[in-house]
Amino acid sequence: MSARYHSRIQRLRRLETLLPPATTTASACPDAGRLMHILGDEYGTGDGPARRRALQRDLLQLLKEGRIAAVNPGGKPLRYRRLGDDVTEDPLIWQYTLQQVRDLIAEAVPQRRLDGLWERLRYEFDGPLLDDQRLRVVADNLRLRPAELCPAVLTAVIQALAQHLALRVLYEGADGKRGEAIVHPQALIQRGPIPYLLALKNDEAEPVRFYALHRMIRAELLPATPARAAAGFDLDQVIASGKIDFGQGQMIDLELRVRGYLATLLATCPLSDDQHLVDEPEGSDFLLRVTARIPSTGQLLRWLLGAGDKVEVIGPPELRKLVACQHRRASDIYSQILPTQDAKDMA
Repeated sequence: MSARYHSRIQRLRRLETLLPPATTTASACPDAGRLMHILGDEYGTGDGPARRRALQRDLLQLLKEGRIAAVNPGGKPLRYRRLGDDVTEDPLIWQYTLQQVRDLIAEAVPQRRLDGLWERLRYEFDGPLLDDQRLRVVADNLRLRPAELCPAVLTAVIQALAQHLALRVLYEGADGKRGEAIVHPQALIQRGPIPYLLALKNDEAEPVRFYALHRMIRAELLPATPARAAAGFDLDQVIASGKIDFGQGQMIDLELRVRGYLATLLATCPLSDDQHLVDEPEGSDFLLRVTARIPSTGQLLRWLLGAGDKVEVIGPPELRKLVACQHRRASDIYSQILPTQDAKDMA
């Protein structure tokens, strides 16, 4: 057997293994474009159409041998799944998969982007590599039910973003007033239970505004109007600046004293890359002093308030005063429920 023929047999087997089993729904089955993306350089690094033709020849061979089937005959694009019993992955296929996992980890871990890693492990591999019974992401805060959306609005927003087109929207503000505008979509983000469209309004060059999708009464795609791109817009920078939480991106030098679970948590999961921890003096009510430079946002305030007596804000002074005022107001609400001594005992 020639080396070239042996290589093709290995490639056909690997291609068969990448396809989902016969019980998989048609929408979840990959097409040739997706398979080419997964297989990487398996078909060389030369001319794109030539590589795609080689893949199509392999798919045709597997179809003739009855090892795979097209789930949507006559459809475009064709999607495929394997037939018969699940194939047993040979060592070569598993080694390739393992190398992909190593590459994903090498990219995600230094940047502490584990959320992206989990998603890719679930969706970028056949199967997936780790299914819902072996991988689950659990929120560490209260999960609210998502806002109710108009399906037609969401469809129009997604189409506008995908095709770089403008939208005419009817929008209802928090005050109940309605207004119509031409918006130029830049990105879509999900913040907690509410999705927001980031877009330029009418002829404005700036700012990029936030539109809550549940407040959109109507959204009409404008096929003849390309969406204008906001100068210098970068979604990663917008998120990092804290603007997604409706802050102004102002960076502050945060200084805290922490104890209890919060001391353990921040020692393991820093607030920022430049976080610095120092032991509190002997006899202190707190365990650690924490300093970090981070954006001042509503999310930060809610997190500090949620930590209760496990944190004391030292600086900046304005934030310390704000947290103290919020706690005082909350204390006033409950002051008639517990006598002072009982409150001290419970603390």
